[in-house]
Amino acid sequence: MRYDLLIPRQVVFGWGRRKEIGQRAAALGRRAWVVSGSRTLVANGIMDQLRSQMQAHGVTSEFLGTISREPEVADVDQMIRLLESRGGVRTGDLVVAIGGGAGIDLGKALAALAPNAEGRSVQDYLEGVGTGQKLVNDPLPMVAIPTTAGTGSEATKNAVISSREQKFKKSLRDDRMIPAVALIDPELMVSCPVAVTAWSGMDAITQLIESLVTPRSTVITRALSMEGLRTAIPWIQTAVRQPDSRPAREALAHAAFLSGVTLANAGLGFAHGVAAALGVLCDVPHGLACAMLLPVALRVNQACCEPQLADLAGIFATRAWSTPAAAAQFTIESVTALGRELGVPAQLRELGVRREQLSALVPASRGNSMSGNPRVLSDTELLEILEECW
Repeated sequence: MRYDLLIPRQVVFGWGRRKEIGQRAAALGRRAWVVSGSRTLVANGIMDQLRSQMQAHGVTSEFLGTISREPEVADVDQMIRLLESRGGVRTGDLVVAIGGGAGIDLGKALAALAPNAEGRSVQDYLEGVGTGQKLVNDPLPMVAIPTTAGTGSEATKNAVISSREQKFKKSLRDDRMIPAVALIDPELMVSCPVAVTAWSGMDAITQLIESLVTPRSTVITRALSMEGLRTAIPWIQTAVRQPDSRPAREALAHAAFLSGVTLANAGLGFAHGVAAALGVLCDVPHGLACAMLLPVALRVNQACCEPQLADLAGIFATRAWSTPAAAAQFTIESVTALGRELGVPAQLRELGVRREQLSALVPASRGNSMSGNPRVLSDTELLEILEECW
């Protein structure tokens, strides 16, 4: 047996535990650069509370701003310039990012580049479109506080950065980018809109399944994937229908964190590869794209990962199946039904995708995520699959 496992240095999980931000930040430094993924966090006083708690523990803070969409190259570059205009990085600095995946990714990019950029753009460091620049200095230590249960960005080693102008969505990636502290307070997720809860939850489920079946999975990531799925699947509909349900919010937050751990260590697959392309070329929200594509991915990969899919059947029903193939098929049908119950569209056209866009989606899907798919797909096969689900 052989495996590596990258995880945050410390995981702080529990209802109301955002109040511990002061002591957690103080263990990392004396000045925090703060970014937010939601203006609501500023308007409802949460941001002021966090900064006051840090101040009480001897940590000063500089608020750099808010982002309410996936960060683009210009957003990161502008924030680095703003940081530098306020005196730049000094010993004892850290980053605190609170928000959904977008806000935390912006924080991770800031933490990575602040000690490294030296006038360069974040694009120079991105996979596939950059100039091959690598992080020389360690990123600033970071506290990630998620307010949605989906991307698991509080546990991952990359930040997803896009460009609408240049039509790409790529990662800034380094093992050292995993946040030092993942501070997960499910109470912060109670106010999530119904659609965000549903799509984010399905994103986490997609990440857990894709990281389970990828050839890069290990004994430890498979165990974590199964734990996350056993937690998320029974509770996601309750979280959507009863937003203030504490057990449901805790279950999804736990599963989302585990999905971040598993994707960071095992990778993803077809659904996330195509979802990235849909986000860039068709403006489809990431979680919604993943939710729609998950059943497609399972059908595409069924022959390559039948044993794993068969194992999942027991999460949906307590019964015996005549063959592993029958159990795997039941899993696919159950995942499809779950999506329908949550209002997930069945076809790409329902997401606003035009048929003439399908051919452009093929090369745009060939990112890091697609490289982990169990079944290697030719461009012709990928286009045929997209046409079938259009």
